[in-house]
Amino acid sequence: MTSTALALVVGFATAWVAADRSAALFEVDVLARENYRRARIPTAVGVLVPVVALLVASVELVVLAVGDGGLLPPEWAPLRGATLVAVLAFSLLGLLDDVAGVGQSGGFRGHLAELARGRLTSGTVKLLGGAAAGVVVASLVAGGESSAVALLRDGAVVALAANVANLFDRAPGRAVKVAAVAFAAAALLARTGSLAAPAVGVGAGLGLLPGDLRERYMLGDAGANPLGALCGIAWLVALPSGTGRWLLLVVLVALNAASEAVSFSRVIDAAAPLRWFDRLGSRRV
Repeated sequence: MTSTALALVVGFATAWVAADRSAALFEVDVLARENYRRARIPTAVGVLVPVVALLVASVELVVLAVGDGGLLPPEWAPLRGATLVAVLAFSLLGLLDDVAGVGQSGGFRGHLAELARGRLTSGTVKLLGGAAAGVVVASLVAGGESSAVALLRDGAVVALAANVANLFDRAPGRAVKVAAVAFAAAALLARTGSLAAPAVGVGAGLGLLPGDLRERYMLGDAGANPLGALCGIAWLVALPSGTGRWLLLVVLVALNAASEAVSFSRVIDAAAPLRWFDRLGSRRV
C-alpha cells in the first residue's frame, strides 16, 4: 500500500503542475466544447494522464537501471506495461472521439446502427479499438498465462470499465471522483502486490480534478476512458479468482446496458448522499 500511496501522490503532483503550465495549449477552437452551463471550455485535457504515466515510468526505469530501486517492485513489471498500454490506447481512442465525434450518434446502439448502415463512426472505432486494447492489457496483466476465454473476459472488463468512466463524465469532476472511489476500493481489496503503476495514472486524474471542478477545462473521453481502464486493471488484480472476475464482468455489462435507458445524472441527483459527493468542490448548487 505504501508504494501505491506514493505513486498516487507522484501522479497527482506531476499532473497538477502539467495542467497549470499547459493551460493555453488546449485553448484552441478544435477542442472548445459546451459544458452543462453551455459555457465553451477546452476539452481533452485528460491526455495529460498518459503523458504523466509515461513520464513517471521513464524516470522509474532510469532509476531501476542504475540499481537504486523504483516506485514499482521489479516483479510487477508486467503491470507497468499493462498500465502504459491502457492509458495510451484508451486516451488515443478517446481523443479521436473528442475531436471527431461531434454530432455523431451516441451510445452502443447508435454507433452499431451506423455500422449496420456501412458508416464507421469515431464511437465505433473506439468500441472496436477498445475491445482489442482490452485483450492486450489483460494479457499483460496475466503475464501470458491465461486461456482464450479468460483473456476475452478480462479484456472485456478493462474495455467496459473504460466506457463506464466515460458514462459518468457528464459533470465537473464526476468521472475522476468515481474512478478514485473505484480504485481505492480495489486497492483495499487487493491482498498481494502493488498497484503503484495504475495509481500513477489515477493520481494524475486527481491532479486534474481542481481545474475540472472549477470548470477551467474538461477531461473529455481522452481522460475518462484511461481512468476507467486503470480501474479495470486494479479490479483484475483485486479479484484473482475466475468467479470474482465473471461477477465483475456482469456488473460492468449491466452498467453499460443501463446507460442506454437510464440517466446516471438523474439517479445521482435523486439520492442525497450521491448528490452531495457529486457536487463536492464544484460550482454547482
